[in-house]
Amino acid sequence: MSNNSPIGIDDGLYPDLQTVGGGSQGVDLAAAEKAVRMLLTALNVPEDDVHLQHTPRRVAETLGWFVTPPEFNPTSFPNDEGYDELVLVTDIKFQSLCGHHLLPFSGTAHVGYIPGERVLGLSKLARAVDYFSRRLQVQERLTMQVADWIDKTLNPVGVGVLLRAEHTCMSARGVRAAGSSTVTSCLLGRLREDARTRAEFLALVSESA
Repeated sequence: MSNNSPIGIDDGLYPDLQTVGGGSQGVDLAAAEKAVRMLLTALNVPEDDVHLQHTPRRVAETLGWFVTPPEFNPTSFPNDEGYDELVLVTDIKFQSLCGHHLLPFSGTAHVGYIPGERVLGLSKLARAVDYFSRRLQVQERLTMQVADWIDKTLNPVGVGVLLRAEHTCMSARGVRAAGSSTVTSCLLGRLREDARTRAEFLALVSESA
């Protein structure tokens, strides 16, 4: 069964300098700016540094962007032609914020499915990745959320999602493993159960790497 109701909240990034989004999902930028200012003080960063004068506001707006999913309409269409092969969109760029360290991680997503009774507008696969990326995340959960959303929205024959990302919390701190990639995948339905279909999905993803 399809679900064409809008997903998320308003697509505008910052309607004003006080809130992002609306209702209970809104971000209070004034409070966030105050919190950032307190954090900088706790880190012994000099308050009178002219170069840091607007840093609290900028940080608050940036973090607000990272945790504000943009609204989109998951438009689907009847599969009148009975298409029953893999639909795959590769190299979808995404950015998210690590829920453990509040540091960004970014990479590419490869999202595919085998249609059932309906097909999804292709851009909506990228929008789904963006929607679930825009919150405090871990890559494993992000991968599963995108796959589960496609599965519940379309009821397809199979779903495949593979994410490859570099995490700042690994490359810029701790072990400082610059250039390392984390790969996660979630396969549902035929892509999980049928070895040949799974191999086709993974081969097409590898070709795009």
